[in-house]
Amino acid sequence: MANIILPSAWRIAEREATSESVYVTRRACLGLLGLGGLALTGILPGCSMPVSEEEFAKEPRNWEFSGADRTVYPAKRNPAFPLDRPLTAEHIAAQYNNFYEFSEAKDDVWRRVARYKPRPWQIEVKGLVRKPMQIDVDDLLRTMPIEERLYRLRCVEAWAMAVPWTGFPFKALLDRVEPLSTARYVRFTSFHKPSVAMGQRGYGPWPYTEGLTMAEAMNELTLLVTGIYGHPLPKQHGAPLRLVTPWKYGFKSIKSITRIEFVHEPPATFWNTLVPHEYGFQANVNPAVPHPRWSQRTERMIGTNERHPTLFLNGYKRWVGHLYT
Repeated sequence: MANIILPSAWRIAEREATSESVYVTRRACLGLLGLGGLALTGILPGCSMPVSEEEFAKEPRNWEFSGADRTVYPAKRNPAFPLDRPLTAEHIAAQYNNFYEFSEAKDDVWRRVARYKPRPWQIEVKGLVRKPMQIDVDDLLRTMPIEERLYRLRCVEAWAMAVPWTGFPFKALLDRVEPLSTARYVRFTSFHKPSVAMGQRGYGPWPYTEGLTMAEAMNELTLLVTGIYGHPLPKQHGAPLRLVTPWKYGFKSIKSITRIEFVHEPPATFWNTLVPHEYGFQANVNPAVPHPRWSQRTERMIGTNERHPTLFLNGYKRWVGHLYT
């Protein structure tokens, strides 16, 4: 989930944005003119309102059970990771996604992924490991310790969610492939299919890539995620396999992984390559370090618009603070 916005020439500072009251009035006027639907779905992408839970339930779902999935969900919850806030409603989380492969607008990704097929899906593990492998994601599921964890998700854009992920500790995969002592970093690569992911026809060093240090990869918080809300990942959340590192900004949590490579040098990553002065390789949540274009001191919860103070390392200092001394 690349949780950032690459500034275009037409973007303006938040302080210059039209107020909500004026926007609602304009939207009502468009409706009276018979232009509301056109404006919200064509001329003004990214401005539509989320459909209700009842309406969303009538939509074709963007996930399905495979043979392996039916033995996994719902997974037992690990109580070691409590939340300080309610979970984000599933229908809200499903309609608000950064997935630039499909759209620059967050609110229409879920409608643009219909042609994307996350099964069958091969995962390749290679590089500085004793036991490289290529394995189907369903076969991988059958051999990993699957559990549910409640994590905070903090976007670099200063919005947040609280999500029940299902997956397995990345360390379980490390134990299986046995990285060499010369492996210092892990490089993740997503899919590359411009025929179904139209965003990949535009800017960017596609496919999407991300990276971690070996110490970060081995940390107990680092999760390879296969499901959410008690069922397999929907396409817009990065099916069938994504990374989640809850103490880092969300763009580090690469979606739809196809390749995991163990390397000696720091790997190039998507947003750090495009905008290195704004999106660093480390990307740890830190309220004291502003983004060049906005503050990081508070965050807005999607769905409720509640404001919370941003927590250092997103509240996970006890697990990962020692990595950055």
